[in-house]
Amino acid sequence: MSAIAISLGDPAGIGPEITAKAWEQRERHKLTPFFAVGDPRSIEAVWGGNVVRITDPGEAQVAFRVGLPVLQIEDAGEIIPGRPDIEGARCSLDALEVAAGIARSGAASALVTGPVSKTQLYAVGFRHPGQTEFVAERCGISPENAIMLLAGPTLKVVPMTTHMPLRDVADTLSIELIVARGIATAKGLTRNFGIAQPRLAFAGFNPHAGENGALGREEIDLLIPAMEILREQGINVAGPFAADAMFHKRARARYDVAMCLYHDQALIPLKTLHFDEGVNMTLGLPFVRTSPDHGTAFDIAGTDSAEPGAMIAALRMAASAAKHRAAAAV
Repeated sequence: MSAIAISLGDPAGIGPEITAKAWEQRERHKLTPFFAVGDPRSIEAVWGGNVVRITDPGEAQVAFRVGLPVLQIEDAGEIIPGRPDIEGARCSLDALEVAAGIARSGAASALVTGPVSKTQLYAVGFRHPGQTEFVAERCGISPENAIMLLAGPTLKVVPMTTHMPLRDVADTLSIELIVARGIATAKGLTRNFGIAQPRLAFAGFNPHAGENGALGREEIDLLIPAMEILREQGINVAGPFAADAMFHKRARARYDVAMCLYHDQALIPLKTLHFDEGVNMTLGLPFVRTSPDHGTAFDIAGTDSAEPGAMIAALRMAASAAKHRAAAAV
């Protein structure tokens, strides 16, 4: 299997540090070889280990034995950890573009994206809600079919809607959207995790899952009809359940993924349980893409205090998913 590509994210954030620390812990965690895409100086600014500059992804396997391989794509200008700027934003966007292209070409077995600052990216013309939508567009995948799955050791969640004001969620939800998300999630769990018959548990939109319409009709008008369509297609679905009672240990044992209706309904339980191990995986792409489920943490960048657990988890999940895909293709 070829090496995994990591886009370093914002050079002033913690992406370079957690990538370097993941390389330091490569043997302990039995990590598949990987290489970074970005400005090597962003790593050298926060880490004293060996950086090996490469010019082709094919060099990464050998270079990985002696240092952290880095494919340089642009000079990010002056790099000061914790102080983002426009040059760094351009570098992070170029790194994402190049790394996604490498993964799309098959020269990398998977793509792991480091944390970026959307505020900085918007200043250089970025027009997507996040990296998920950017990568999907570059692959020719519609946003409805690129599914954000957040995963930790004991919980996987999929939000039906992501980065939007809460007041807009009810108007955005539809039977068609829920069905599309359900189908893509079931296929993704089989393709990336080897789960033959995934169990999807749907959270209710309203308190107590609407109390049979007394607290809202989204369950009756949207969720239940969508779930019936999914059942007709042979997908194992259950719910809708009261969201406040479906994330304790016994409940989590009864499903493979929690299908949530909005961002915080999915991410609050995931981050409460697995803050340092959470992984963002995009389902529906032609290649495996994961990301640490945290931000740039500019406030601690350059202090040698960033925890690499989520990056390590993202690398391990990417490698595992790539192996599942390769085995299924045989």
